[in-house]
Amino acid sequence: MNIVNQKAESFVVAQDLVEKAREVIPYLREKSDEANSLRRPPEDVRKMMKSSGFSRLWMPRRFGGAEGPLRAGCDMLRTLAHGCGSTAWITVQNALHNLMLANWPVEAQEEIWGTTPDVLVSGILIPGIGKAAKVDGGYKLSGRWPFVSGVEVADWIIFTGNCTDEDGTVHELHFVIPKADIEVLDTWYTIGLKASSSQDVKLNDVFVPEHRTVVEEALKGGADCPAAKLYDGVCYKVPPYSIFGCFIGSAALGISEAAVDYYISGARKRVATMANGKNIASYTTQQVKVAEAQSAVIAARQLIYSILGDAEQLAESGAGTTEEDRTRFRALTAYANKLADSAGATVLEAGGGGVIYERNPVSRCISDLTVTNRHITQNWDVNGSTYGRALLGLPIESPMLED
Repeated sequence: MNIVNQKAESFVVAQDLVEKAREVIPYLREKSDEANSLRRPPEDVRKMMKSSGFSRLWMPRRFGGAEGPLRAGCDMLRTLAHGCGSTAWITVQNALHNLMLANWPVEAQEEIWGTTPDVLVSGILIPGIGKAAKVDGGYKLSGRWPFVSGVEVADWIIFTGNCTDEDGTVHELHFVIPKADIEVLDTWYTIGLKASSSQDVKLNDVFVPEHRTVVEEALKGGADCPAAKLYDGVCYKVPPYSIFGCFIGSAALGISEAAVDYYISGARKRVATMANGKNIASYTTQQVKVAEAQSAVIAARQLIYSILGDAEQLAESGAGTTEEDRTRFRALTAYANKLADSAGATVLEAGGGGVIYERNPVSRCISDLTVTNRHITQNWDVNGSTYGRALLGLPIESPMLED
């Protein structure tokens, strides 16, 4: 079925989404205390997230999406993080899982997006947790998954699960399930990203029809993946697992940028309480610290841009990616996070006693960064070692990045 040239009567435009993200920064800052108290976005923020179209950045145009460039994702997400790190974090899930859904059977895409292109899709892609059993017409899925970010505001959730054949062969499958069919467990009590609603989720023999299931291979990207055969967007040819961390990292980068901006703004007018009223900005130590922090976030941003540019160029050329390419994307993403995190640490060190108060917005940024850095895609040791193995010609032991 060729549906490349079939388009919705109206669809979102990537650059418009970046501008809209900039416009909602004051609104998200105003709602941040309420959101953190609720440990999820308030209802009016959820409605804004749906009406804004942020989740539709990489949705096919046929369903009202933008099929946007990858760099627009970095710009949109880091901009949203200037308003609320948790909202940006959830939006990463919504946009990227829509990108992945373009590889599901068209019947599933019609069911999910056909009349409701504003749906929010969350997911958790940890392998080996879910257990699936083949039944007539589909599968029954059971398991308990942690860190399902945005689950309480989502409409659909993507899960992974292993299905074992009669001969003992194990297949990893991906499933998409409506929110109504899941059980949300109240576990998200954390030191940062408090409003990201990253709760645990439990399923017990939930039926998933065949058309809402795909095999692991379908999500490896490249010119032969299902989405690339259906739609024009270059975004569908890029291996999604190799760049997932770029967008997790973009949200983290935006939080770091916000911390630096907040700090510089405060330092320009701050007076040292123990130095005879001398302005903080006049100290050489402060000048060096803010220069170091700003340089770190600029370097991190340029590194993420370069990864996304390389990934798109390879996809457009039709050359495809190698294991070394894919592991390099993941490693450089984690390295960009080291830079962004260092910026947060620098302003924390420079801030003295003032940054320990909850009323100081730098404090919330640092708490959020503490949590973003725990994501597997931002872990330098994990991703650096995998890249090192590829460089040395060793097996990389990462199925979704392997050839």
